[in-house]
Amino acid sequence: MSTLDAALATEGRHPYDADLLAQVMKVYKLECRYLLSATFEADGEPGDGGRICVRGRFRIPESCYIADTGHFNAVEFNICYNQMIYFTIAKAVKEAAVRELSGWTMAQFFDRQLPDMFITDYRASFRRHMRGREFWGELDVVGATRRDGGNGPLVILSTTTRFGEDAKPACRGEVKIVLRDPAGLG
Repeated sequence: MSTLDAALATEGRHPYDADLLAQVMKVYKLECRYLLSATFEADGEPGDGGRICVRGRFRIPESCYIADTGHFNAVEFNICYNQMIYFTIAKAVKEAAVRELSGWTMAQFFDRQLPDMFITDYRASFRRHMRGREFWGELDVVGATRRDGGNGPLVILSTTTRFGEDAKPACRGEVKIVLRDPAGLG
């Protein structure tokens, strides 16, 4: 276990959950499993002054879609974000950390992981060069709301994220995720 893994394993309110991370990552091809470890911390309900924070360690040995660009790019940002948000939602369901997801079981999460979770708004800014081979990422769920989407109930998660190789993030993003049929009632 690396020093970063050891630090991640002791941080946060909830213990490191390697088994859950492995289950979440099964939807990815082996060469695209960039998220190596992650911790989950819940500090109250998102939207009620609380937030959920996931911290992860990533490794991208080589790009899965293009020759080496020499830098972390928007496609890799999106893949890494997706891996963190899937883990975040799975852990939130497991720990009952978000009331808007209280209707989901773990089996429902895995049934819905790919077909019922959508990015609806995505903004990323790249401020500094980042090689993007071994790095850290953080994702905060800063808001969670439930509403009727016309075709059934939705949960909207507002998130912020950042990635970096040293203490300062090299890039940041704001992403909204919609989860369809969150209570499994559809």
